[in-house]
Amino acid sequence: MATDASPKPAPPRLNVPPAMAGGLRLDPAVASPARLLLDVPKTPSPSKTTYSDRFIPCRSSSRLHNFALLDRDRASPSTTDDALYSRLLRAEIFGPDSPSPAPSSPNTNLFRFKTDHPSPKSPFAASADATAGHYDCTAGSAESSTPRKPPRKVPKTPHKVLDAPSLQDDFYLNLVDWSSQNTLAVGLGNCVYLWSASNCKVTKLCDLGPRDSVCAVHWTREGSYLAIGTSLGDVQIWDSSRCKRIRNMGGHQTRTGVLAWSSRILSSGSRDKNILQHDIRVPSDYISKFSGHRSEVCGLKWSHDDRELASGGNDNQLLVWNQRSQQPVLRLTEHTAAVKAIAWSPHQQGLLASGGGTADRCIRFWNTVCNLAWCKNVNELVSTHGYSQNQIMVWKYPSMSKVATLTGHTLRVLYLAMSPDGQTIVTGAGDETLRFWNIFPSMKTQAPVRDIGLWSFSRSHIR
Repeated sequence: MATDASPKPAPPRLNVPPAMAGGLRLDPAVASPARLLLDVPKTPSPSKTTYSDRFIPCRSSSRLHNFALLDRDRASPSTTDDALYSRLLRAEIFGPDSPSPAPSSPNTNLFRFKTDHPSPKSPFAASADATAGHYDCTAGSAESSTPRKPPRKVPKTPHKVLDAPSLQDDFYLNLVDWSSQNTLAVGLGNCVYLWSASNCKVTKLCDLGPRDSVCAVHWTREGSYLAIGTSLGDVQIWDSSRCKRIRNMGGHQTRTGVLAWSSRILSSGSRDKNILQHDIRVPSDYISKFSGHRSEVCGLKWSHDDRELASGGNDNQLLVWNQRSQQPVLRLTEHTAAVKAIAWSPHQQGLLASGGGTADRCIRFWNTVCNLAWCKNVNELVSTHGYSQNQIMVWKYPSMSKVATLTGHTLRVLYLAMSPDGQTIVTGAGDETLRFWNIFPSMKTQAPVRDIGLWSFSRSHIR
Protein backbone atom coordinates (compact mmCIF):
# COMPACT_ATOMS: atom_id res chain seq x y z
CA MET A 1 0.00 0.00 0.00
CA ALA A 2 1.37 3.41 -0.96
CA THR A 3 1.65 6.00 1.70
CA ASP A 4 1.34 9.74 1.20
CA ALA A 5 4.73 11.24 1.99
CA SER A 6 3.63 14.83 1.58
CA PRO A 7 4.04 16.81 4.83
CA LYS A 8 0.87 17.67 6.78
CA PRO A 9 0.14 21.36 7.31
CA ALA A 10 1.25 22.53 10.72
CA PRO A 11 -1.56 23.51 13.06
CA PRO A 12 -1.85 27.19 13.97
CA ARG A 13 0.06 28.26 17.03
CA LEU A 14 -2.93 30.14 18.46
CA ASN A 15 -5.20 27.98 20.54
CA VAL A 16 -8.56 29.16 19.16
CA PRO A 17 -11.87 27.43 18.42
CA PRO A 18 -12.08 25.46 15.12
CA ALA A 19 -14.60 27.96 13.69
CA MET A 20 -11.96 30.68 13.79
CA ALA A 21 -9.00 28.55 12.72
CA GLY A 22 -9.80 28.92 9.01
CA GLY A 23 -9.90 32.68 9.23
CA LEU A 24 -6.38 32.99 10.62
CA ARG A 25 -3.90 33.10 7.72
CA LEU A 26 -0.35 32.82 8.96
CA ASP A 27 1.61 32.69 5.72
CA PRO A 28 5.04 31.02 6.33
CA ALA A 29 6.40 32.31 2.97
CA VAL A 30 6.39 35.91 4.11
CA ALA A 31 9.56 36.71 5.95
CA SER A 32 9.76 39.87 7.96
CA PRO A 33 11.14 40.94 11.32
CA ALA A 34 7.63 40.75 12.64
CA ARG A 35 7.22 37.18 11.42
CA LEU A 36 10.49 36.25 13.03
CA LEU A 37 9.04 37.34 16.33
CA LEU A 38 6.13 34.99 15.82
CA ASP A 39 8.33 32.09 14.70
CA VAL A 40 10.50 32.02 17.78
CA PRO A 41 10.89 28.30 18.57
CA LYS A 42 9.43 27.22 21.88
CA THR A 43 9.99 23.98 23.72
CA PRO A 44 6.59 22.54 24.61
CA SER A 45 6.17 21.14 28.08
CA PRO A 46 5.04 17.52 28.04
CA SER A 47 3.07 17.90 31.29
CA LYS A 48 1.45 21.31 30.86
CA THR A 49 -1.12 22.52 28.35
CA THR A 50 -0.52 25.94 26.86
CA TYR A 51 -3.53 28.28 26.64
CA SER A 52 -3.76 31.52 24.69
CA ASP A 53 -6.13 34.51 24.87
CA ARG A 54 -9.77 33.68 25.61
CA PHE A 55 -12.41 33.78 22.90
CA ILE A 56 -14.73 36.83 22.94
CA PRO A 57 -17.94 35.74 21.22
CA CYS A 58 -19.54 39.13 20.48
CA ARG A 59 -17.47 42.22 19.90
CA SER A 60 -20.44 44.59 19.38
CA SER A 61 -21.77 44.20 22.94
CA SER A 62 -18.45 43.95 24.78
CA ARG A 63 -17.47 47.66 24.68
CA LEU A 64 -13.85 46.76 24.12
CA HIS A 65 -13.01 50.40 23.50
CA ASN A 66 -13.37 50.96 27.26
CA PHE A 67 -10.34 48.80 27.94
CA ALA A 68 -6.84 49.76 26.84
CA LEU A 69 -3.73 47.64 27.08
CA LEU A 70 -1.17 49.77 28.84
CA ASP A 71 2.02 50.52 26.95
CA ARG A 72 5.10 49.91 28.99
CA ASP A 73 8.24 51.98 29.04
CA ARG A 74 9.83 51.85 25.58
CA ALA A 75 13.29 52.85 26.63
CA SER A 76 14.69 49.31 26.33
CA PRO A 77 14.71 47.05 23.19
CA SER A 78 12.87 44.28 25.03
CA THR A 79 9.85 46.45 25.75
CA THR A 80 9.77 47.63 22.12
CA ASP A 81 9.66 44.02 20.90
CA ASP A 82 6.84 43.27 23.37
CA ALA A 83 4.83 46.19 22.03
CA LEU A 84 5.34 45.01 18.43
CA TYR A 85 4.26 41.50 19.36
CA SER A 86 1.18 42.90 21.15
CA ARG A 87 0.11 44.88 18.06
CA LEU A 88 0.49 41.83 15.80
CA LEU A 89 -1.42 39.68 18.26
CA ARG A 90 -4.22 42.27 18.43
CA ALA A 91 -4.40 42.39 14.62
CA GLU A 92 -4.70 38.61 14.36
CA ILE A 93 -7.47 38.33 17.00
CA PHE A 94 -9.50 41.54 16.57
CA GLY A 95 -8.76 42.31 12.92
CA PRO A 96 -6.45 44.80 11.19
CA ASP A 97 -8.87 47.71 11.79
CA SER A 98 -9.00 47.36 15.59
CA PRO A 99 -8.27 50.66 17.38
CA SER A 100 -4.98 51.06 19.15
CA PRO A 101 -5.01 51.89 22.85
CA ALA A 102 -4.44 55.45 23.89
CA PRO A 103 -1.08 56.12 25.51
CA SER A 104 -1.16 56.28 29.27
CA SER A 105 1.16 56.46 32.16
CA PRO A 106 2.62 53.24 33.58
CA ASN A 107 0.39 51.50 36.11
CA THR A 108 0.53 48.37 38.16
CA ASN A 109 -2.79 47.20 36.68
CA LEU A 110 -2.77 45.41 33.35
CA PHE A 111 -6.03 46.97 32.18
CA ARG A 112 -7.40 50.45 32.63
CA PHE A 113 -11.13 51.18 32.62
CA LYS A 114 -12.19 54.37 30.89
CA THR A 115 -15.53 56.02 31.80
CA ASP A 116 -18.00 55.44 29.01
CA HIS A 117 -20.39 58.17 27.83
CA PRO A 118 -23.05 56.21 25.95
CA SER A 119 -25.70 57.67 23.74
CA PRO A 120 -29.24 58.09 25.12
CA LYS A 121 -30.34 54.94 23.32
CA SER A 122 -27.68 52.80 24.95
CA PRO A 123 -29.02 50.28 27.48
CA PHE A 124 -25.91 50.83 29.59
CA ALA A 125 -26.53 54.54 30.20
CA ALA A 126 -28.27 54.24 33.57
CA SER A 127 -25.93 51.63 35.00
CA ALA A 128 -22.82 53.43 33.81
CA ASP A 129 -23.87 56.68 35.46
CA ALA A 130 -24.70 54.89 38.69
CA THR A 131 -21.35 53.10 38.69
CA ALA A 132 -19.48 56.33 38.09
CA GLY A 133 -21.03 57.76 41.27
CA HIS A 134 -22.04 61.18 39.99
CA TYR A 135 -25.06 62.96 38.51
CA ASP A 136 -24.75 64.81 35.25
CA CYS A 137 -27.60 67.24 35.84
CA THR A 138 -25.73 70.28 34.51
CA ALA A 139 -22.49 70.99 32.76
CA GLY A 140 -20.88 71.86 36.06
CA SER A 141 -19.19 69.69 38.63
CA ALA A 142 -20.92 66.62 40.05
CA GLU A 143 -19.93 67.57 43.61
CA SER A 144 -22.75 70.16 43.86
CA SER A 145 -25.14 67.88 45.76
CA THR A 146 -26.26 69.12 49.17
CA PRO A 147 -24.40 67.37 52.01
CA ARG A 148 -26.60 65.31 54.31
CA LYS A 149 -27.34 66.88 57.67
CA PRO A 150 -25.89 64.80 60.51
CA PRO A 151 -28.51 63.25 62.81
CA ARG A 152 -29.28 64.99 66.06
CA LYS A 153 -27.66 63.34 69.07
CA VAL A 154 -30.08 62.16 71.73
CA PRO A 155 -28.87 61.05 75.20
CA LYS A 156 -29.46 57.32 75.55
CA THR A 157 -29.77 57.22 79.34
CA PRO A 158 -32.25 58.92 81.68
CA HIS A 159 -30.81 61.79 83.68
CA LYS A 160 -33.08 61.08 86.63
CA VAL A 161 -34.96 58.07 87.99
CA LEU A 162 -37.74 58.17 90.58
CA ASP A 163 -38.91 55.08 92.44
CA ALA A 164 -42.68 54.82 92.14
CA PRO A 165 -43.94 51.96 94.34
CA SER A 166 -47.44 50.65 93.53
CA LEU A 167 -47.38 52.09 89.99
CA GLN A 168 -49.74 49.63 88.31
CA ASP A 169 -48.79 47.57 85.26
CA ASP A 170 -52.20 48.00 83.57
CA PHE A 171 -52.38 48.89 79.88
CA TYR A 172 -55.76 50.62 80.20
CA LEU A 173 -54.84 53.13 82.93
CA ASN A 174 -53.32 56.61 82.59
CA LEU A 175 -51.49 57.38 85.81
CA VAL A 176 -48.88 60.04 84.87
CA ASP A 177 -49.33 63.62 83.61
CA TRP A 178 -47.08 66.72 83.53
CA SER A 179 -48.63 70.15 83.99
CA SER A 180 -47.80 73.40 82.24
CA GLN A 181 -46.59 74.67 85.64
CA ASN A 182 -43.86 72.00 85.71
CA THR A 183 -45.52 69.69 88.23
CA LEU A 184 -45.78 65.94 87.71
CA ALA A 185 -48.87 64.09 88.96
CA VAL A 186 -48.61 60.34 89.60
CA GLY A 187 -51.28 57.92 90.78
CA LEU A 188 -49.87 55.26 93.11
CA GLY A 189 -52.43 52.84 94.47
CA ASN A 190 -55.19 54.87 96.14
CA CYS A 191 -53.08 58.05 96.44
CA VAL A 192 -52.00 60.87 94.11
CA TYR A 193 -48.59 62.49 94.54
CA LEU A 194 -47.27 65.74 93.05
CA TRP A 195 -43.58 66.12 92.20
CA SER A 196 -42.25 69.59 91.42
CA ALA A 197 -39.60 69.57 88.69
CA SER A 198 -38.39 72.99 89.87
CA ASN A 199 -37.35 72.00 93.39
CA CYS A 200 -37.91 68.20 93.48
CA LYS A 201 -40.47 68.60 96.26
CA VAL A 202 -42.99 65.78 96.71
CA THR A 203 -46.54 66.54 97.90
CA LYS A 204 -49.28 64.05 98.69
CA LEU A 205 -52.41 65.46 97.07
CA CYS A 206 -55.07 62.97 98.16
CA ASP A 207 -55.89 59.53 99.50
CA LEU A 208 -59.05 57.87 98.11
CA GLY A 209 -59.29 55.34 100.91
CA PRO A 210 -59.04 51.55 101.01
CA ARG A 211 -62.13 50.89 98.86
CA ASP A 212 -61.10 53.03 95.90
CA SER A 213 -58.00 53.50 93.71
CA VAL A 214 -56.64 55.93 91.15
CA CYS A 215 -57.17 54.99 87.48
CA ALA A 216 -56.36 58.24 85.64
CA VAL A 217 -54.90 61.71 86.23
CA HIS A 218 -54.97 64.72 83.89
CA TRP A 219 -54.10 68.40 84.33
CA THR A 220 -56.03 71.35 82.95
CA ARG A 221 -54.16 73.29 80.28
CA GLU A 222 -53.40 76.07 82.75
CA GLY A 223 -51.94 73.55 85.18
CA SER A 224 -53.86 74.65 88.27
CA TYR A 225 -56.44 71.88 88.58
CA LEU A 226 -56.09 68.12 88.38
CA ALA A 227 -58.80 65.67 87.31
CA ILE A 228 -58.72 62.20 88.84
CA GLY A 229 -60.59 59.13 87.60
CA THR A 230 -61.33 56.43 90.15
CA SER A 231 -62.06 52.71 90.12
CA LEU A 232 -65.61 53.42 91.40
CA GLY A 233 -66.39 55.44 88.24
CA ASP A 234 -66.17 58.94 89.76
CA VAL A 235 -64.34 61.96 88.36
CA GLN A 236 -62.84 64.34 90.94
CA ILE A 237 -61.42 67.84 90.43
CA TRP A 238 -58.64 68.97 92.80
CA ASP A 239 -57.02 72.37 93.38
CA SER A 240 -53.31 71.54 93.50
CA SER A 241 -52.26 74.78 95.19
CA ARG A 242 -54.52 74.15 98.18
CA CYS A 243 -54.62 70.32 98.00
CA LYS A 244 -58.41 70.54 98.15
CA ARG A 245 -61.13 68.72 96.24
CA ILE A 246 -63.55 71.15 94.62
CA ARG A 247 -65.84 68.79 92.70
CA ASN A 248 -66.91 65.14 92.53
CA MET A 249 -68.89 63.98 89.48
CA GLY A 250 -70.49 60.59 88.87
CA GLY A 251 -72.07 59.01 85.82
CA HIS A 252 -69.91 56.02 85.00
CA GLN A 253 -70.88 52.53 86.15
CA THR A 254 -67.31 51.26 86.57
CA ARG A 255 -63.71 52.48 86.54
CA THR A 256 -62.77 55.71 84.74
CA GLY A 257 -59.45 54.96 83.08
CA VAL A 258 -58.85 57.95 80.79
CA LEU A 259 -59.42 61.73 80.95
CA ALA A 260 -58.96 64.61 78.51
CA TRP A 261 -59.38 68.36 78.98
CA SER A 262 -60.33 70.87 76.31
CA SER A 263 -60.48 74.57 77.14
CA ARG A 264 -63.76 74.22 79.04
CA ILE A 265 -64.87 70.57 78.82
CA LEU A 266 -63.53 67.50 80.62
CA SER A 267 -64.08 64.19 78.81
CA SER A 268 -63.91 60.87 80.64
CA GLY A 269 -63.79 57.34 79.26
CA SER A 270 -64.76 54.25 81.17
CA ARG A 271 -64.95 50.49 81.10
CA ASP A 272 -68.73 50.93 80.69
CA LYS A 273 -67.95 51.84 76.99
CA ASN A 274 -69.20 55.43 77.34
CA ILE A 275 -67.57 58.85 77.06
CA LEU A 276 -69.03 61.56 79.31
CA GLN A 277 -68.64 65.31 78.78
CA HIS A 278 -68.31 67.28 82.03
CA ASP A 279 -68.61 71.04 82.49
CA ILE A 280 -67.64 72.15 85.99
CA ARG A 281 -69.53 75.44 85.48
CA VAL A 282 -72.88 73.63 85.65
CA PRO A 283 -74.22 71.63 88.61
CA SER A 284 -75.02 68.41 86.71
CA ASP A 285 -72.52 65.57 86.65
CA TYR A 286 -72.25 65.58 82.85
CA ILE A 287 -73.77 67.47 79.93
CA SER A 288 -73.63 64.82 77.18
CA LYS A 289 -72.75 61.19 76.53
CA PHE A 290 -70.97 59.63 73.54
CA SER A 291 -71.72 55.96 72.91
CA GLY A 292 -69.85 54.37 70.04
CA HIS A 293 -67.37 51.90 71.43
CA ARG A 294 -68.18 48.25 72.03
CA SER A 295 -65.59 47.80 74.78
CA GLU A 296 -63.61 49.82 77.34
CA VAL A 297 -62.51 53.32 76.33
CA CYS A 298 -58.78 53.61 77.00
CA GLY A 299 -57.61 56.58 74.87
CA LEU A 300 -58.90 60.18 74.69
CA LYS A 301 -57.34 63.32 73.17
CA TRP A 302 -58.79 66.70 72.22
CA SER A 303 -57.41 68.46 69.18
CA HIS A 304 -55.49 71.68 69.83
CA ASP A 305 -58.32 73.84 68.45
CA ASP A 306 -60.95 72.00 70.61
CA ARG A 307 -62.95 71.00 67.55
CA GLU A 308 -62.48 67.23 67.55
CA LEU A 309 -62.17 64.56 70.20
CA ALA A 310 -60.37 61.32 69.29
CA SER A 311 -61.19 58.20 71.29
CA GLY A 312 -59.66 54.74 71.25
CA GLY A 313 -61.07 51.59 72.72
CA ASN A 314 -60.45 47.97 73.49
CA ASP A 315 -62.69 47.20 70.49
CA ASN A 316 -59.73 48.18 68.25
CA GLN A 317 -61.58 51.27 66.97
CA LEU A 318 -60.42 54.86 66.63
CA LEU A 319 -63.34 57.31 66.63
CA VAL A 320 -63.36 61.06 66.01
CA TRP A 321 -66.17 63.18 67.48
CA ASN A 322 -67.22 66.81 67.46
CA GLN A 323 -69.38 68.69 69.93
CA ARG A 324 -72.28 69.15 67.49
CA SER A 325 -73.02 65.46 66.98
CA GLN A 326 -73.76 62.49 69.21
CA GLN A 327 -72.33 60.11 66.59
CA PRO A 328 -68.68 59.85 65.51
CA VAL A 329 -67.81 61.80 62.38
CA LEU A 330 -65.02 59.36 61.58
CA ARG A 331 -64.64 55.69 62.41
CA LEU A 332 -61.27 53.98 61.76
CA THR A 333 -61.15 50.22 62.15
CA GLU A 334 -57.71 49.35 60.76
CA HIS A 335 -56.22 48.56 64.15
CA THR A 336 -56.19 44.95 65.33
CA ALA A 337 -55.66 45.65 69.05
CA ALA A 338 -56.69 48.16 71.69
CA VAL A 339 -56.09 51.79 70.72
CA LYS A 340 -54.68 53.65 73.69
CA ALA A 341 -51.90 55.71 72.05
CA ILE A 342 -53.41 58.84 70.49
CA ALA A 343 -51.76 62.20 69.70
CA TRP A 344 -52.73 65.26 67.63
CA SER A 345 -49.93 67.03 65.80
CA PRO A 346 -49.18 70.59 66.96
CA HIS A 347 -47.52 71.32 63.60
CA GLN A 348 -50.26 70.34 61.14
CA GLN A 349 -53.96 70.89 61.75
CA GLY A 350 -56.06 67.76 61.65
CA LEU A 351 -53.13 65.33 61.72
CA LEU A 352 -53.78 62.47 64.14
CA ALA A 353 -51.42 59.65 65.08
CA SER A 354 -52.52 56.44 66.77
CA GLY A 355 -50.98 53.15 67.76
CA GLY A 356 -52.35 49.74 68.67
CA GLY A 357 -51.58 47.22 71.35
CA THR A 358 -49.73 43.93 71.40
CA ALA A 359 -51.72 42.18 68.66
CA ASP A 360 -51.53 45.18 66.31
CA ARG A 361 -47.95 46.50 65.97
CA CYS A 362 -48.26 47.30 62.28
CA ILE A 363 -49.75 50.74 61.60
CA ARG A 364 -46.99 53.15 62.51
CA PHE A 365 -44.54 51.24 64.65
CA TRP A 366 -43.68 47.58 64.51
CA ASN A 367 -44.11 47.01 68.22
CA THR A 368 -46.71 47.40 70.95
CA VAL A 369 -47.54 51.12 71.06
CA CYS A 370 -48.56 52.29 74.54
CA ASN A 371 -48.29 56.08 74.17
CA LEU A 372 -47.72 58.77 71.57
CA ALA A 373 -46.75 62.41 72.07
CA TRP A 374 -45.82 65.16 69.60
CA CYS A 375 -42.98 67.53 70.36
CA LYS A 376 -44.01 71.19 70.23
CA ASN A 377 -40.48 72.41 69.39
CA VAL A 378 -39.65 70.23 66.38
CA ASN A 379 -41.79 68.12 64.05
CA GLU A 380 -41.05 64.87 65.84
CA LEU A 381 -43.02 62.46 68.00
CA VAL A 382 -42.14 59.97 70.70
CA SER A 383 -43.71 56.56 71.22
CA THR A 384 -43.44 54.17 74.12
CA HIS A 385 -43.66 50.42 73.68
CA GLY A 386 -44.22 47.18 75.52
CA TYR A 387 -43.29 43.59 74.92
CA SER A 388 -40.67 42.59 74.28
CA GLN A 389 -38.15 45.44 74.31
CA ASN A 390 -39.98 48.03 76.46
CA GLN A 391 -38.32 50.84 74.54
CA ILE A 392 -38.95 54.54 73.90
CA MET A 393 -38.55 55.66 70.28
CA VAL A 394 -38.23 59.12 68.72
CA TRP A 395 -39.45 59.59 65.14
CA LYS A 396 -39.07 62.33 62.51
CA TYR A 397 -42.25 63.37 60.73
CA PRO A 398 -43.25 63.05 57.89
CA SER A 399 -40.40 60.73 56.82
CA MET A 400 -41.01 58.56 59.92
CA SER A 401 -37.27 57.95 60.13
CA LYS A 402 -36.06 56.82 63.53
CA VAL A 403 -34.12 59.45 65.49
CA ALA A 404 -33.32 57.44 68.62
CA THR A 405 -34.19 54.33 70.61
CA LEU A 406 -34.07 54.54 74.40
CA THR A 407 -34.08 51.57 76.74
CA GLY A 408 -33.97 51.10 80.49
CA HIS A 409 -37.41 49.97 81.64
CA THR A 410 -37.85 46.30 82.40
CA LEU A 411 -41.64 46.22 81.88
CA ARG A 412 -44.08 47.85 79.46
CA VAL A 413 -43.68 51.63 79.21
CA LEU A 414 -47.33 52.45 79.84
CA TYR A 415 -47.10 56.09 80.89
CA LEU A 416 -45.73 59.14 79.09
CA ALA A 417 -45.82 62.86 79.79
CA MET A 418 -43.92 65.86 78.45
CA SER A 419 -42.48 68.86 80.29
CA PRO A 420 -44.03 72.27 79.60
CA ASP A 421 -40.93 73.47 77.74
CA GLY A 422 -41.16 70.47 75.37
CA GLN A 423 -37.59 69.28 75.97
CA THR A 424 -37.98 66.52 78.58
CA ILE A 425 -40.29 63.52 78.79
CA VAL A 426 -41.05 61.28 81.74
CA THR A 427 -41.90 57.62 81.26
CA GLY A 428 -43.41 55.21 83.74
CA ALA A 429 -43.65 51.43 83.72
CA GLY A 430 -44.74 48.48 85.79
CA ASP A 431 -41.17 48.22 87.09
CA GLU A 432 -42.26 51.02 89.48
CA THR A 433 -39.86 53.64 88.14
CA LEU A 434 -40.28 57.04 86.53
CA ARG A 435 -37.46 57.94 84.14
CA PHE A 436 -36.73 61.43 82.83
CA TRP A 437 -35.19 61.84 79.37
CA ASN A 438 -33.79 64.98 77.73
CA ILE A 439 -34.53 64.20 74.09
CA PHE A 440 -35.87 67.31 72.34
CA PRO A 441 -34.14 70.65 71.58
CA SER A 442 -35.46 73.94 72.86
CA MET A 443 -37.71 76.16 70.79
CA LYS A 444 -35.11 78.92 70.31
CA THR A 445 -31.67 77.36 70.20
CA GLN A 446 -32.52 74.06 68.42
CA ALA A 447 -29.54 72.59 70.29
CA PRO A 448 -29.45 69.46 72.45
CA VAL A 449 -30.67 69.98 76.00
CA ARG A 450 -27.82 70.19 78.48
CA ASP A 451 -27.98 68.89 81.99
CA ILE A 452 -28.06 71.38 84.86
CA GLY A 453 -27.30 70.89 88.50
CA LEU A 454 -30.91 70.54 89.53
CA TRP A 455 -31.42 67.78 86.93
CA SER A 456 -28.22 65.88 87.66
CA PHE A 457 -28.64 62.13 87.53
CA SER A 458 -29.94 60.71 90.75
CA ARG A 459 -32.35 58.13 92.04
CA SER A 460 -34.90 59.12 94.62
CA HIS A 461 -38.42 58.28 95.77
CA ILE A 462 -41.66 59.99 94.86
CA ARG A 463 -43.16 59.08 98.21
